[in-house]
Amino acid sequence: MGFLDLFIVALMPILKTLIVTAIGLFLAMERVNLLGPVTRHHLNNLVFYVFTPALVASNLADTITSSNVVSLWFMPVNILLTFIIGSALGWILVKITRIPKHLHGLVISCCSAGNLGNLLLIMIPAVCIASNSPFGDSSTCITNGDAYASLSMAIVAVYIWTYVYNIIRASGSKRNDSITPGETSESLTDVTEPLVSKDSQRPEDYEAQAESPPTASEDKVPVLKKIQQHMKDFAEKINLKMLFAPSTIATLVGLLVGVITPVRKLVICDSAPLRVLESSATLVGYIALPLCGILVVKGANYFGLVGSDALYQFVLLLQYALPSAMAIGTITQLFEVGESECSVIMLWNYVVASLFVTLWTAYYMWLVS
Repeated sequence: MGFLDLFIVALMPILKTLIVTAIGLFLAMERVNLLGPVTRHHLNNLVFYVFTPALVASNLADTITSSNVVSLWFMPVNILLTFIIGSALGWILVKITRIPKHLHGLVISCCSAGNLGNLLLIMIPAVCIASNSPFGDSSTCITNGDAYASLSMAIVAVYIWTYVYNIIRASGSKRNDSITPGETSESLTDVTEPLVSKDSQRPEDYEAQAESPPTASEDKVPVLKKIQQHMKDFAEKINLKMLFAPSTIATLVGLLVGVITPVRKLVICDSAPLRVLESSATLVGYIALPLCGILVVKGANYFGLVGSDALYQFVLLLQYALPSAMAIGTITQLFEVGESECSVIMLWNYVVASLFVTLWTAYYMWLVS
């Protein structure tokens, strides 16, 4: 199949995405104002707490089984590599452009976390139903493609709410630590005063304490207690509570329902007594990185780590070429840091992606076919 035919196949899902984006842009215009600031805020909450978890859980439970989950073991590794390589490229970009420190996390996150869930759920079925698709029978392609896209969406949800959430949180805290030019010495005193106890030691006391030998009680501090304290400090810094965000909980639920056969028969099968639960949830519900993806996936294929399924290899490759995850915008709103900058990044990110994702999609299909 020629490259032009593959380009046309790759163009169809991108056009669908652009149409949906254009509708959203029209609704958000001031003249229409159906998606004003308040509406967008509540809509983000609905997406975070309802739509995304329902979409993740229903798709995982319906497509992932105990037999195919083992054969897809390389996908979590592949997505982790996209985050690692993307973070490295983002760090280089931060150093070159010298952007403000409180935006470092935003830039690195946009380079590392791609939209590996929602876009794949749109693109893969659209590619499968195309008349000149290189992946064979459309029904089989859609079934397998939904499984790959659902697992991808579930894994990236966990990575985003553990890694991206905490890196933006840590980066945004640097803005609070900086001093604005309008602050006076009195305000500085008010800020720093609670940090220093009235009974705090003077410099002379610290020098005397440094010279004195450690007491017996200090020597008897258990090593295990020190380790526990370090682990507690680490947990407080990265906020492990966000590991249990709604989307990650939905990931666990979907995997359990899909993998555990007795539960799957209760919920997923056509004659399942609880079939209504799954159907209801369904209703609710840059250039360097893609090149690195070719090296990773082709290397894994050479060593026999990903099997011979062309569609599976295509999904793994596509995970390196997608634009930034929209959840990053939700995270910036949670911390009220870099919201306007994130909007600008996302705008140009998706404008450029409309062309380059099409080209990369066509090239990846030619590469695996």
